[in-house]
Amino acid sequence: MSSELVVTEVLGPVAVITLNRPEKRNALSAELVVDLGDAVEVLDQDPAIHAMVLTGADPAFSAGFDLRNLGTELAETRARRWEGEVRRLGMLPGHATPIVGAINGPAVTGGLELALGCDFLIASERASFADTHGRVGVMPGGGMTIRLPALIGVDRARRMSLTGDFVDAHTALAWGLVTEVTTHQDLLPRAIEVAGTMASLDPVVVAELRKMYDQIGDLIGHEAWRVENRWSKTWIQDRFDQQRLAAEADAIIERGSSQS
Repeated sequence: MSSELVVTEVLGPVAVITLNRPEKRNALSAELVVDLGDAVEVLDQDPAIHAMVLTGADPAFSAGFDLRNLGTELAETRARRWEGEVRRLGMLPGHATPIVGAINGPAVTGGLELALGCDFLIASERASFADTHGRVGVMPGGGMTIRLPALIGVDRARRMSLTGDFVDAHTALAWGLVTEVTTHQDLLPRAIEVAGTMASLDPVVVAELRKMYDQIGDLIGHEAWRVENRWSKTWIQDRFDQQRLAAEADAIIERGSSQS
């Protein structure tokens, strides 16, 4: 179930999934997203796997979508990718197995949305978080406007989205974006330890608890996911500026390096 871009390791009842595109700071190419989805689905269907950990190959968790890839993507390719209704809520396929996000470095825009798809996050002291949708002129479509304000409050979420500024790991902990901050070397062992605790519980009970959280939350905002997704598609189809995106790509990386 491993690929060149997504590496999986099974440690008893816990599976570790690692985004493996470090030379691009684990930017989300179309191939990486597909491989990640496949890995999650395969592991979720394995009765021996009771918990997962999602992390990135150092130095980043994920710098978000590959801006150059997005900017040059053929219109017909994009149209095929968007055919029909949204098939998932957020960046990950539906799954019953809990996922701990082990955030080892910057999690930016689409990378932050991917992190927000985990059940909860543990961060390295090197982690940082930013939403740069506004800087590249793209509307979020992976749950940013739903999950981020739910975790840190709408004003802090607006501040992150409307400035594009980075938030460090300890600020993220104070705001409630992550549940714990560790030293960098302790991050993965700690995430595996916590995942192991979940894996020790009855998986049927865990799946039912997760379903309760999802469905009760849906009573407040399930339709919000679909509205955000449709909004994002419409914006890119009608108003997306590829030249601006290409010009901003390097500037965002430099800004993140200076703020993290």
